[in-house]
Amino acid sequence: MYQFSSGFELLELTKKYNIPISEVVINYEHEMTGDSKDTLIEKMASNLDVMRKSIERGLKEDVKSVGGFIGGDAKRLYDKIINNFTISGETVSKAVASAVAVSEVNAAMGKIVAAPTAGSSGVIPGALITIARKFGKSDDELIKSLFTSSGIGIIIAKNATLSGAEGGCQAEVGSASAMAAAALVELMGGSPEEALNAASFAIMNLLGLVCDPVAGLVEVPCVTRNAVGAANALICADLALSGMRSIIPFDDVVSAMDSVGKAMPCALKETAEGGLAKTATGIKLKMNMRE
Repeated sequence: MYQFSSGFELLELTKKYNIPISEVVINYEHEMTGDSKDTLIEKMASNLDVMRKSIERGLKEDVKSVGGFIGGDAKRLYDKIINNFTISGETVSKAVASAVAVSEVNAAMGKIVAAPTAGSSGVIPGALITIARKFGKSDDELIKSLFTSSGIGIIIAKNATLSGAEGGCQAEVGSASAMAAAALVELMGGSPEEALNAASFAIMNLLGLVCDPVAGLVEVPCVTRNAVGAANALICADLALSGMRSIIPFDDVVSAMDSVGKAMPCALKETAEGGLAKTATGIKLKMNMRE
């Protein structure tokens, strides 16, 4: 049996069967859905294809959002990278540009993979596809890492929430960043323990992040938060792969995120009644939309 509900149980399964997190998750999904492992891998390969296409569209086209607040920023950033004009370096900038690209395609009602949600859909493809390309990882390796990210998402969903409306943006971009960080560790040959350490760091760094979409649209500040989530995942994976341990275990971090989300006022949970949405400019933009 490959059932798990916590990081501790997931780690115990990797030790019991001497397999990585991705294989535990594939077996878990096989038990839960009845689909063959080949079918599950084919479905994940299809997700990867959508992720790649959304990045490509966002980087090449001047994508405009439905609300009109954002668009074309991924392409502008990518042009800076091509011209070797970035402060944070090529790798981080490419991951960020890719995350923004997917977020812009989402805001334009284009096709994306809502992993774990549409509002945080740029983080995982931005981080994973960039690093896989840099280090020459195969599609098979990349697909397995997506199952690792799924395992982290399953635990968060069971013990807290992935929804910004329930737990703030920490639950959306924070979870996506944790999922990406753990997947990056496995992709780069790290251990399951290191993967969970990376996931812990990622959530801790974004703990308490409110959800305050301007005019109620998944545009501002959602897109730039996807950029931060992708960069955070890269940094946290590096921390874990260097041997840095999370003093607070992953399960405790998820529990803290759940508590913080429940303590957060409703105005800061995707209602557009607080934070940036209630600034003078945020209100003005909302009023302009109505006219």
